[in-house]
Amino acid sequence: MSKSAKKSARHKKLEDFLFDDWIVREFERTDGFTALVVLVATSNLGVVPLSSTFMHVIGDELDWHHFSLLVRGAGVPWDGVLLMPAVDEDGGPIEDAKAKEELRALEERINENRLVINEGHFFDKWGRRMKVEPAEAN
Repeated sequence: MSKSAKKSARHKKLEDFLFDDWIVREFERTDGFTALVVLVATSNLGVVPLSSTFMHVIGDELDWHHFSLLVRGAGVPWDGVLLMPAVDEDGGPIEDAKAKEELRALEERINENRLVINEGHFFDKWGRRMKVEPAEAN
């Protein structure tokens, strides 16, 4: 494999890895969506939901810096954020009432099984993808 091909393959992995690239692709795919947002703390092999909300994404200008400034307003010390896109059947964001309903259902599912987080897009506080792995007691 040539040096440029290796660099290109590595760059593609990074595109899948970063929030800034994900949000642009998700907007292009859906033509707008509602993001169900769950802030979590990660420590001692655990993932603890802290706070949740939803937001309508109607453009692709949002970057990690501005998004993290928005979620800092929650006032909780978070380590990760789950973004679960929800799209109306006709495309675009869903209605507020539906978003509240879907957010509550998502919270319940996460409380029952933390691995549900992997069904969405999970990022650390620097905007890099993360994944929840099952932990086993020693």
